[in-house]
Amino acid sequence: MGLITTPLSSSPPIYKHRQYHQKPATKASQLHFPKINVNIQNKRVRSKINKFRVSFSQVKVEDNKEDQACELVNGTELTIEDEEAGGIQASLFTAVKNNNETGILLLSDIVGFQDSATTDFAYRVACNGYNVLVPDLFNGDPWSKERPNDKLQEWISKLNEEVVAKTIFASAKWMKNEFSAAGISESKKFGIIGFCYGGGRVIDILEQDEEEYFGSGVSFYGTRIDSCAASKIKVPLLMITGDNDALCPVNALEDITKRNEESKMVVFRGRGHGFAHRPQTPEEDADAEEAFVIMRNWLQDGLLVRKET
Repeated sequence: MGLITTPLSSSPPIYKHRQYHQKPATKASQLHFPKINVNIQNKRVRSKINKFRVSFSQVKVEDNKEDQACELVNGTELTIEDEEAGGIQASLFTAVKNNNETGILLLSDIVGFQDSATTDFAYRVACNGYNVLVPDLFNGDPWSKERPNDKLQEWISKLNEEVVAKTIFASAKWMKNEFSAAGISESKKFGIIGFCYGGGRVIDILEQDEEEYFGSGVSFYGTRIDSCAASKIKVPLLMITGDNDALCPVNALEDITKRNEESKMVVFRGRGHGFAHRPQTPEEDADAEEAFVIMRNWLQDGLLVRKET
């Protein structure tokens, strides 16, 4: 249905093209993670872009019949041990070919890190050369679609966002240590992406990022957003939503763009909550593809191109 963009105050809108398999800005040797605490199972998977179905341990993704093959990607389940956050379950997707030696933290919606919509998206991001870590934000207790809907608010009220933040920063610290052990500069910045609940936490985490782990962020229709936090964010922030999304109202994102000139808002007309990672119609599929390309270009500009200049 098209989109509306709110450009940065210092530059015109950037995104005009819809295309696939843009080459990374740099080509790097394969990245290895030598100090994973628990490696349940690790297989190399060659599949197709978009949706695919392959199973390795509990990391599951789905397949369709597209002709363009994805880059080879490793999928691993692991446990991150942290003194404050405890044992954090996570999935790690790493590009084997043309790995750009750049990490991405992907924050799930309330259904959790093992849901197929999240693992599908993580795989697609890794296909573009990244190393994508998806931590369990809910300590083994994500929201289940089998639960009665009238229990949702009670479940949400029990979420401790300080604990969630500790989980996210512990995951970023782990990734930084793994990159350092692989000989990658400690000055290398990560990207952070989130959907829904995770999208709201992207804004919180960038505001609290005292260790400066992150160099760019993307929030898809974030919920429980504190727009006041945006004024403290020091890195480029892209926010994507639909104008029919009651959970992520456009005016809340507009407030953020007014508070932070590093932010950009993209609004898809006629779209509701979750369209970019859970499209339900062919029309939503088309807008989901465009949103993915916008996100990909944003990350490349913020994490790869900017670091070369």
